[in-house]
Amino acid sequence: MDLAAEARSAADAEESWYLEAAFIPGTRLGTRCGDPATPVRVTEVRDVATIRVPSGRLVVDAPWPEEEVSDLRPRTGRELAQRIPAGTFRMEAAWTEAPYEFMGERFDGRELAAVRLRITEAPVAHWEMALGVGEDIERIRPGKRTGFETETNMGSFADATAWPVLTDPFLEFWRGCQTGNRQPRRTESLFDGEFERVADDEHGADLVTFGAEGSSVVWLGRSQTGAVASVAVASGYHLFVREPSI
Repeated sequence: MDLAAEARSAADAEESWYLEAAFIPGTRLGTRCGDPATPVRVTEVRDVATIRVPSGRLVVDAPWPEEEVSDLRPRTGRELAQRIPAGTFRMEAAWTEAPYEFMGERFDGRELAAVRLRITEAPVAHWEMALGVGEDIERIRPGKRTGFETETNMGSFADATAWPVLTDPFLEFWRGCQTGNRQPRRTESLFDGEFERVADDEHGADLVTFGAEGSSVVWLGRSQTGAVASVAVASGYHLFVREPSI
């Protein structure tokens, strides 16, 4: 990738700030949209699971099938063009809280702010938009961000070679719903169902889901040496207004 392309894919100052700040407990990100008196703070950062990626090929996409008018087909899966080392990696999640009241009832306003796969423990020197296999930065309009699309409020990290097997429980569940034979998904529930895990021991690979909405950008955090240290998806941008002083 040449210098011009690198500049177009690089995270801007606001994006870079959020990708770091979202994983620092206690950080005040801003104020709740429509309620400038209520701060939005990072309240918790925790390991969700470990994910095995034996091929070094990573898919970050919704695990649900493509829905057609007459049939369901497995989703191809947006594989990242950037390979990572084969291995097992920690998946972390960060949550914010911004209390609010609705119809006389008080809520904590807890929301998922971001998730990331820790490839190494090296500090991130800079962030860039992760392209998918076959995507060309020259075909993306300057200033535009690209990523994966989801209409199911769900994304996932998974090994690419095992993707068809790892996503089969979601395809099976969807087909069952359409035929009136709805059964529990063959997945492991994590954090009271906020995340789901599918393991394939034949490939030695895993898939772990996370909450996502609409079009989600995948970010690569690179260390000072240029190696990938982190792969992140931020989902909390729409929840707050950043204060000028932050």
